[in-house]
Amino acid sequence: MSKTCHKPWESQQFIQHLKHNMKHLFFLFVFLVTFQQSSAQLFTKEKVTNPVDNIDQKFLTWGYFLGFNQYDFNFDYNENLEDILVDNTFGFHLGLIGDMRINNFINLRLEPGVFFTTRNIVYDESYFQGTDFNDSDLLREVKSTYVHIPLLVKFSTKRINNFKPFIVGGVSTAINLSSNEDNPDDNSSGEFRMIKNTYFYEIGFGIDFYLLHFKFTPSIRGVFSMNNEIVKDVDPNSPWTGNISKMQTRGVFINFTFQ
Repeated sequence: MSKTCHKPWESQQFIQHLKHNMKHLFFLFVFLVTFQQSSAQLFTKEKVTNPVDNIDQKFLTWGYFLGFNQYDFNFDYNENLEDILVDNTFGFHLGLIGDMRINNFINLRLEPGVFFTTRNIVYDESYFQGTDFNDSDLLREVKSTYVHIPLLVKFSTKRINNFKPFIVGGVSTAINLSSNEDNPDDNSSGEFRMIKNTYFYEIGFGIDFYLLHFKFTPSIRGVFSMNNEIVKDVDPNSPWTGNISKMQTRGVFINFTFQ
């Protein structure tokens, strides 16, 4: 029996990268809060604000979003072989927003959407030692269409004239319509399979801009899978799945929201 082996440098690199991003997010949020306080003290004459029909005072509001995404895979391995590389591409997504006001600074949001993405998985030749293979065996194109449903909590600062910074976090579930989970064919027939249902946690930040007739919000969000998504090949020694103990999606969303 092979012993589970995680590459320490890979895990540490990912954790450091996440901590690095979170640190920048924290400092950005502190800066925006500080800017809000200082601007209130330095400027006695308040600028004209766009009311947008008092959208922030409504208990329920609706909108839609569209944007770009980039999905990746994080692998854990059974044996210390060469890394499996992922060639990322940008995808597209769109969806709807339901927003419930809790108070002036907290909102509960439901953002169901459809996400389209493609990831190319590239294997090293060392995975195929002792077998006959060709160049096509080293590449697996993984196309995914997700029905993504997040439940998020949005924490905002006080509105500063016509913009308001916020951070957002929560959990989500996604149905991968392209998973091939129930397909009897596996990688020996060219089919890379993933499970259909995936669960994520999410965190991000953005800024609400209050325009004359609507609220426009650019934001960026990181998503991280909480469960193992790979469907193993029938052959336990498969060069495509035999050395993978866990495969989890992670990704970045760039959203443009209109309310």
